[in-house]
Amino acid sequence: MRKTIRLLLFSPILFPCISCKEHPEVIKKRPNILFILADDLGVHDLSSTGSTYYETPNIDRIASEGMVFEQGYAASRVCSPSRASIMTGKFTARHGITDWIGAKSGTAWRDHKRYDKLLPAEYVHALPKADVVLPEAIKAAGYTTFFAGKWHLGNKGSYPEEHGFDINKGGWEKGSPIGGYFSPWKNPNLENLVDGENLSMRLAKETSDFIKTHKDSTFFAMLSFYAVHGPIQTTQNKWAKYREKATNTGLAENGYVMERNLPIRQVQDNPIYAGLVESMDDAVGLVLNTLDQLGLEEHTIVIFTSDNGGVASGDAFSTSNLPLRGGKGYQWEGGIREPYFIKVPWLDNKGGRTDYPVSGTDFYPTILDLADIDPLPGQHMDGISLKPVLEGKTLPERTLFWHYPHYGNQGGDPSSIVRKGKWKLIHYWEDGSQELYDLEEDPGEQKDVKAEHPEITADLSSALKSWLAEVKAVIPEKDAEYDPKMDELRDARITNELWPKLERERLEFLSETFEPNANWWGSQTTTD
Repeated sequence: MRKTIRLLLFSPILFPCISCKEHPEVIKKRPNILFILADDLGVHDLSSTGSTYYETPNIDRIASEGMVFEQGYAASRVCSPSRASIMTGKFTARHGITDWIGAKSGTAWRDHKRYDKLLPAEYVHALPKADVVLPEAIKAAGYTTFFAGKWHLGNKGSYPEEHGFDINKGGWEKGSPIGGYFSPWKNPNLENLVDGENLSMRLAKETSDFIKTHKDSTFFAMLSFYAVHGPIQTTQNKWAKYREKATNTGLAENGYVMERNLPIRQVQDNPIYAGLVESMDDAVGLVLNTLDQLGLEEHTIVIFTSDNGGVASGDAFSTSNLPLRGGKGYQWEGGIREPYFIKVPWLDNKGGRTDYPVSGTDFYPTILDLADIDPLPGQHMDGISLKPVLEGKTLPERTLFWHYPHYGNQGGDPSSIVRKGKWKLIHYWEDGSQELYDLEEDPGEQKDVKAEHPEITADLSSALKSWLAEVKAVIPEKDAEYDPKMDELRDARITNELWPKLERERLEFLSETFEPNANWWGSQTTTD
C-alpha cells in the first residue's frame, strides 16, 4: 500500500496510466526501452573506447548510433551498490547498500585474516521495498517489464519479480555465474537446456524471445549480463584467436606493477577474458538484430553501461584500465568510470559525445523523461534527467558523491569521494588523509595537488562532510585487534608470492599448451 500512495503523491498523472492496457493507443506513443548492463566491464574494454585488443562491434554500434557520455560513472566501485543506485536513483550512502551483498562487515571481517586497521561498516542487504524502483515506475505507466541475468540485490523475497519485473530469467542472489558460463550452470531461475550452451547468449535469446512476444506492446527489457565477472571462461576458438592476436602484437615483458595494496594489471592481453568480452558482444548483437528484424529499432531506446570498473586487481586480475588508475574496488577513476551510451533513435545525436559528468543514478529520471512519464523527485533524489544533454543542450555543474566504507577484494581502501567540475577529492577513513586531483590535467590521478589548492580542498571536504551527515552515512570503525606485524607479513606475501604467481599465470594463459578447467572446454561443440 505504501508504494501506491507514494506514486500518487509524486506523480498524479501516472495513476490514469496504470489502466493503459485498456487504451493501447496511449502506450504505443511511448518508446520501448532496452537497458543492457554489463558486469565488471572497464571503461576501456571496448573497441570504441580505446581497446586495440578486445573486439566489440555490436556494443560499438550502440555508441555510434547514440550519445557517448565520456565521463560516465557507476555509483559505486563494486556491483550491488551500483545496481541499487540504477534502480533507485539514489547514491549508495542514501539507499544503504554500500557493499556487494554477501560481503562480510564488522567483526566478521576478521574471518578473512586480512589484519586491516578498520572494521568495515554494516550495510543494507536487500533492495529496500519502500523504494519505488525504476521497473515499478515503468510498469505503473503501462509497460511490460522483463529482466534477464544478474540481480544480486537480495535473497528470495527480494528478487526482480518482487521489484516490478513481470518476468525474471536468471536473476537471484548470487553475483557470479555459479557453475560457470557454459551449461550446466547452477541457477534456480534459469533452467539448463543444452549442454555447453553459452550463458551470455542464452540470456540474449531469452531477451529476444521476450521482445518477439511483446513486439506489439510497450516493453522495458533489462539484459543484465553476468559477463564479464569471474570466473573468466571462453571457448577454445576464441581463446586461440586472442592468443594469436596478443603474441603477434608482441608480448610485454611484464604484465603487472605493484599498486598501493595489490599487484595491478598493466596490459590487455588475457585471451580468456578477451573471448568472454566478445561472447557478450555477440549476445548484444543477437538482441539488436531482433529489434532490426521486427522493425522496432526506431522506436526503442537502447542504453549500455557497466556496474563498476574493469577487474585489474583481485578477483581474476583480468584487464587493464590504463591510462586510468585502478580498477574494480578502487577509489580512483579506473574503479568507477564506465562505458555509458544512450541511443534515442529520434534524436539527431548519432555518434555524439559529451564530457558532462554523469552517474548511474541518472538513468532512472532520464528514462522517465524520455518516455514522457512524470518524474518521482522524492525517489530518484540524486539522479537528474539527461534528456537536455541528449538534445544538445547544457546542464548546470553538479556535485557527485561516492561512499565505500569497506575494504574490497581488489585492493581499494575505505573512502568517500566528491567530484565537482574538474576537481575530485578522496577522503580515506583509515587515517583521515585526503587526495585532490585535477581530472582535466591529470585524468590518471598521478599527482595529488591538495597542497597547491588548499581552498578547493577545504571546500570539497566540507561539502563531502555535510553530505555524509545529511544522508546519515555509516562510517567504518577502528579495529581494536589490529595487528600491524601481521599486516606487514600479509603485504610481504603479496609482494613475494602473489605478484610472481600472477606473472607466471599470465604467460601460461598465452602458452600454446594451455589447458583450462575441464568444465568449459566442451563448449567448443556449440556456437562461439
